[in-house]
Amino acid sequence: MRFMIKRELYMKRIRPFIGTEIIKVMTGIRRCGKSVMLELIKQELVESGVRESNFISINFEDMRYSHLQTARALHDEIIERAGKIDGKVYLFFDEIQEVKDWEKCINSLRVALDCDIYITGSNAKLLSGELATYLGGRYVEFIIYPFSFAEFMELYRLTSPEESIQKCFQQYLLFGGMPYLANIRYAEEPSKQYLHDLFNSVQLKDIVKRNKIRDVDLLERIIAYVMANVGTTFSATSLAKFLKSEQRTVAPETILNYIKYCCDAYLFYQVKREDLQGKQLLASNEKYYIADHGIREAVFGGNTRDINLILENMVYLELLRRGYEVTVGRTGDKEIDFVCGKHGERLYVQVSYLLAAEETIRREFGAYDNIRDNFPKYVVSLDEFDMSRNGIKHRNIRDFLLMQEWS
Repeated sequence: MRFMIKRELYMKRIRPFIGTEIIKVMTGIRRCGKSVMLELIKQELVESGVRESNFISINFEDMRYSHLQTARALHDEIIERAGKIDGKVYLFFDEIQEVKDWEKCINSLRVALDCDIYITGSNAKLLSGELATYLGGRYVEFIIYPFSFAEFMELYRLTSPEESIQKCFQQYLLFGGMPYLANIRYAEEPSKQYLHDLFNSVQLKDIVKRNKIRDVDLLERIIAYVMANVGTTFSATSLAKFLKSEQRTVAPETILNYIKYCCDAYLFYQVKREDLQGKQLLASNEKYYIADHGIREAVFGGNTRDINLILENMVYLELLRRGYEVTVGRTGDKEIDFVCGKHGERLYVQVSYLLAAEETIRREFGAYDNIRDNFPKYVVSLDEFDMSRNGIKHRNIRDFLLMQEWS
């Protein structure tokens, strides 16, 4: 049985562009649900009266279409097939990065046909360089993320309707948000194997092959280090020192390149640090978070041991899902986990595992001492009791992730 949920968070952003000549581009880590987004769009089109016979869909990971992996071959095929369709043509291309010079083909189809185009890809560089020249101003990009806690719970409760929110959260902590896991009912061993295989295919296809990496052993060590240290500030120099202790001498520039390739494949996200008083980005010691903490558990393990880091990872991804630009803030000697901006509004979030001791409470709430604005400030933790104080809101992390609005 294949489970599908509506993913309204994305649909409401995509909907205004359906039927227009602007190219809709969906990017995100492999298997995060981009193909399902194409299915949801098709459903809406059919419900609005479009005939399915007007759809042309190609998934370029399917070997049956390997002969269409050049711009010319794909272009000729689509022109021929579109000639047999009456009215507007709807084109759905999955994993378009497999097609050489795909931008030229897409641009030509946009000009030649009365069409509505949707494409997906697993690389952040899909929309850089060449494409900007061919399609400048004619596309919109939507980054698709693995399931939020709310989406996970919606699916999890289809198979276990009586499950408490606490139990759902424990499962989310271990399994993460990769959509396919619902089809194997979150069974532990198959889920871990699926996530491990998914990680291997991201590493091999989207990082090693795409960037022609020869030193795969080095890449694996760097990925393991970043995974172990999600949400912890470190520099390329400190990582170079660590690798040297493992008898691997490597330049910090190489490390930064390898991490960038991982970010391009949406495996990791880089968060810059910002000096809130000097209003400037700091040059060193960024933080990195992983696209899906379930992958970390399957490959590296220890999500319950490193629960403070994983809670931070969850909150960070939720901020991205909701369209915030996020930095780590510094004011004097204090650090704020997340400084979030959207449409000129700000939001501040501190993440802690438990506010068990008075010292922890003082540290987490005290992070805001130097911030004098009136934007919402949150401390989130796994505590069940509300410890809000001095205008700073305290929320249980489950409730925070499920809130419709943070204000």
